[in-house]
Amino acid sequence: MVDRLLTVQQVAEVLGTGVRFPRRLIEERRITFVRVGRHVRIPETVLSAYVAEHTVQPVTVRPAALRRVA
Repeated sequence: MVDRLLTVQQVAEVLGTGVRFPRRLIEERRITFVRVGRHVRIPETVLSAYVAEHTVQPVTVRPAALRRVA
């Protein structure tokens, strides 16, 4: 199955950012991309992997520990 290729604008919409952020990821080679002529596309699976890799899980703290700190 062929992976869907997203434009920079579509990537920005998925991430909820402006187009400058995905363009910076591309320029700094922090995300895999495909050149189609002079156009740049990002595979959908690569974007999903990028989001998963940079997702931060919440820290669970017991309420008793919070009272000792405060």
